[in-house]
Amino acid sequence: MAAPRRSGLSLLRSELRVLFGRRRTWALLLALAAIPVLIAVAVRISSAVPAGRGPAFLDRITQNGLFVAFTAMLVSVPLFLPLTVGVVAGDTIAGEASLGTLRYLLVAPTGRVRLLLVKYAAALAFCLAAPLTVGLAGAAIGAALFPVGPVTLLSGDVIEPPEAAVRILLIAAYLAVSLAGLSAVGLFLSTLTVVPVGAMAATVVVSVVSQVLDQLPQLEWLHPWLFSHYWLGFGDLLRQPVLWDSFVDNAWLQAGYVAVFGALAYGRFVTKDVLS
Repeated sequence: MAAPRRSGLSLLRSELRVLFGRRRTWALLLALAAIPVLIAVAVRISSAVPAGRGPAFLDRITQNGLFVAFTAMLVSVPLFLPLTVGVVAGDTIAGEASLGTLRYLLVAPTGRVRLLLVKYAAALAFCLAAPLTVGLAGAAIGAALFPVGPVTLLSGDVIEPPEAAVRILLIAAYLAVSLAGLSAVGLFLSTLTVVPVGAMAATVVVSVVSQVLDQLPQLEWLHPWLFSHYWLGFGDLLRQPVLWDSFVDNAWLQAGYVAVFGALAYGRFVTKDVLS
């Protein structure tokens, strides 16, 4: 008698429990949380931060601790967030294959398409958790070490701390969307191998290559098509009123990557021999 087919929601809950129950996942999140802590402590023990030196917002931290969150999220974008997302996305399918559990998941039966969607949904959950961790840890350590007050936006307008907290959450959402395309690339690469470390490394390398190409003026025609092109566009969320153009353009670009690499992952996974 065939085993009962598990619902997608049940499978997703199980996948999220596994993902966020792993010590590796918590180690990645703790490493991300350490970034704003290091920034805040460094600024606290230093005599002064010269204006215009270092990352954006760094010289404003001593006046308002909420800028720790903004600075930390900006610092995390080029390497740390893509690195952690690459680890999680690269492990989605390859990790199960290397452990020999992939065949049992499919025999359950789960269905390949459903399993692929659930794996990607879990990776997206981490894409949201990662920048949220940086932002919330930054706001917490900033409030603990520095005064907190009204925040002056890039447009020159001043907002109160509660609204500034909303802006932190908006930036976290922006970064989560930004990482969706990279996560889809990692999902596809994870279907190509049974060695998760290889898929993880390849995903991170793709992220670095995209950012390097985005800096070359000779390839300006290519820049709008690179998934990392809008990663630093969240500055528009620090204006009054909020400018949504970058958010929308970024979302459409990431959706394109999700569609293309999701289709590639589907094509590879549904034809892959995982039961032998």
